[in-house]
Parts: sequence; structure tokens; C-alpha cells
Amino acid sequence: MKVTTALLAIGVVLLLFGGYASWTAGRLDRLHHRVELSRAALETELVRRAALVAELAGAGILDPASSLLLLDAAHRARTASPDDREQRESALSRAVNATGTTVEPWASELALAMRRVQLARRFHNDVVVSTRDLRQRRLVQWFRLAGRAPMPCTIELEDGR
Repeated sequence: MKVTTALLAIGVVLLLFGGYASWTAGRLDRLHHRVELSRAALETELVRRAALVAELAGAGILDPASSLLLLDAAHRARTASPDDREQRESALSRAVNATGTTVEPWASELALAMRRVQLARRFHNDVVVSTRDLRQRRLVQWFRLAGRAPMPCTIELEDGR
């Protein structure tokens, strides 16, 4: 009778542990998916901002030096390699801030684009931090619940916060 009770208790513990491990692995998978989605949203906002800056620079509203500075920064941001992307996007932010574009209606559109980049970056970084926190738990590491998914990285930009 004692052996049956002990085996039943062990079975219940293993079942609970398996359920928890399965739930954690599913949660981790959903977090990784959210990281991918937030990264795509950030990329979209960065492309929109660069396109808006290039359009502003080519509109003939600004002085030639400001137009050239903005156009060059936007082009470099769009064509940057993944390794240089953060630096080029930060340079674009600095160029926008340096030119002080206050021409209406461009100023409001540009301010909105800059704000959307900030929000997308913050959201992405929050999801990355949550994913990394879960991945650093012992259970996740011991049983390799993350599979072969790469460790997500935060995006650090100078975005005029």
C-alpha cells in the first residue's frame, strides 16, 4: 500500500512538473514570437522615418546644407548593414535634431515619426528583457526549454528621449 501511494505521489509530482515545464516552454515560445514581431514593427517605423526625412530633404523647403545632411543620414540609415544599423539610425536622429526642422506640416509628421520609433524601440526592449529574464531561470536552462532560439538583443538608439 505504501509503495502504491509513493508511486502515485511521484507520478503526480512528475505530472505537475511536466505541465509546468510545458507551460513555461510555450510561454517562452510566445515571447520569442513577440520579440520577432516587435523587431519587425521597429524596423517598419525606422524605414518610415527615414523615408519621411528623405522626402523632407528633397522637398526644397530647407536650406541646401540641412537638406544634404538629412538626405545623407537617411540614405545611410536605409542602406546600413545589420552591424552598423544602430549607429546609422542614431546618426539620423542626431541629424534631425541638429537641423531643427520646424517647417509645417513636416514638423508634426516628423515629430510623430520620431515618437513612433521611440515607442517601438521601448516596446521591443521590454519584450526582450522579459524573454531574457525567463531564459535565465534555472529550469529553462537545465532542460533547454528555449531550444535553439538565439538570445534576443535590445536595440539602443539615440532617439532624443
